Amino acid sequence: MEQTVLNNGWYIQISVSDEQKLFARELVEHALRHHLVSNIWDRHDDKLSQTRMMRFTGSLGEIVFADCYHLPRPTRSFGAVDGQDWGQDFLIQSEEQTFSVDIKSMKRKSGMLAGDYVINIPSSQLHKPNSKTSHYFCISFHQSETEGTVASLIGIIDKFALEKGTIGQLYKFGTKRVRADGSSFTFYESTYEVLFGDIDPPVVTDYVKKLKGFRICELK
Repeated sequence: MEQTVLNNGWYIQISVSDEQKLFARELVEHALRHHLVSNIWDRHDDKLSQTRMMRFTGSLGEIVFADCYHLPRPTRSFGAVDGQDWGQDFLIQSEEQTFSVDIKSMKRKSGMLAGDYVINIPSSQLHKPNSKTSHYFCISFHQSETEGTVASLIGIIDKFALEKGTIGQLYKFGTKRVRADGSSFTFYESTYEVLFGDIDPPVVTDYVKKLKGFRICELK
């Protein structure tokens, strides 16, 4: 299978199907009805109402990743059974290496992404006892008036590099963070920020190139 590895500063976009969204929605609704496991954002009143959408975004990211790389789709949303998968959404084995991948998904208003945009990874997740994660894979979703839901596959983060401080920036609990536009927020817990520009782009297979809406995009 022919593969293309992009240079840093690039990501890919594909269209998300209605069937993928329906599958994600059904996983989430089942989890919310039958598996009432708390989320970290449930401790904050301003985020409690976002539970359904956050779970949907996370499940959709796992489904899109699975379909792109011919992996089994998830059979449960966050919260099923005991709510613990030890940070291993997917186990990918090659001749050279084994990847234990945790999918990190987010929603953005636009698919025009910049190198100074960030993905946040809570310190408690990174250092969780018994965590199996070796890599994080980042996906961003946005809604297009002409194309519907679009997934931006940003790429992969080596957890070991993040722990070593080779990439990313750790912000301690209570730190006030000022955004580029002048607005600010306070971290509820110690969190690692990773610049999109420091994330290794995804591998592009011949199959991925044929997916609906496929295109290669440059970080601004």
